[in-house]
Amino acid sequence: MSEGILSRSSKNFINRGHILTEKSNPRSTQLDRLSTQELVRLFSEEDLIPQRAVSDVLPEITEAVDKIADRINNGGKLFYIGAGTSGRLGVLDASECPPTFCTSPDLVQGILAGGDQALKRSSEGKEDNRYAAKEDLLNHGINDKDCLIGITAGGTTPYVLGALDYANSLGCLTISICCVPITNAKMPSLIDIRLITGPELIAGSTRLKAGTATKMTLNIISTSVMIKLGKVYSDRMVDMSATNEKLYDRSLRIISDLLVLERSAANDLLIKSQGSVKLALLIGSTGYDIKKAELILSQNQFNLRKAMDSQGVSFPGIN
Repeated sequence: MSEGILSRSSKNFINRGHILTEKSNPRSTQLDRLSTQELVRLFSEEDLIPQRAVSDVLPEITEAVDKIADRINNGGKLFYIGAGTSGRLGVLDASECPPTFCTSPDLVQGILAGGDQALKRSSEGKEDNRYAAKEDLLNHGINDKDCLIGITAGGTTPYVLGALDYANSLGCLTISICCVPITNAKMPSLIDIRLITGPELIAGSTRLKAGTATKMTLNIISTSVMIKLGKVYSDRMVDMSATNEKLYDRSLRIISDLLVLERSAANDLLIKSQGSVKLALLIGSTGYDIKKAELILSQNQFNLRKAMDSQGVSFPGIN
């Protein structure tokens, strides 16, 4: 704890005892007395709650996906912002988009209070600075075309609230994810996602159920957006980067499965397409050279299904 915090009067601090995520869970009042088996069972039972919490807000998540995809299709980007666990989850989700969907690192960005160093070393004190968020957003080049998802389990983090206020002033699409009811905290966002997971087994430790529900929601949002953007064909990640052996193998299997080819022929196509699974699939199904295949893809917003439909072709490996 910093000396600055210790020197302040208790009157300067908001009493957050009414916040749902800060309350005690009646199931864990004897937590430190439980056997290991009882502990594990209790955590497992409580972790069913995040699934229900996500299911309860599917309309809000659906709206967020559609509006984010629309913004990105019109030149926008997606930003996550948060502090502590919430911020780290946003950074994690953003960092997984380039290898999974071959996106530019700029398209989906995670901003964490305290910067990248806060990924490994706690810097929760940074979350109290409401105005630092504006500077961080400016440094990341946010503008009115973009989307901002502010993540704060308890709904009171000044850093996140400041970020949402600033993004609203720009005309961004603002989305909030928190785990308390509106009676606990109002969020200055256009889309308000409330993941009501209840009190944690360790009071206030929102890396538990709240973190799980948040991770699930971010998975759904980013993956669904990428599907809407044409990054997936059927259930295959056809727009990925083959940057290691595992991903190269996956690329070969996708091409082999969809085009019903031997692995060596799939490899020849992947080399011919300069490592692009999408191009390899389009070339293999149409017989076009790489330049024409690239033109067809660009004319269809790089959406493989649209490109295939426009040429009247399909994959023999999909019924």
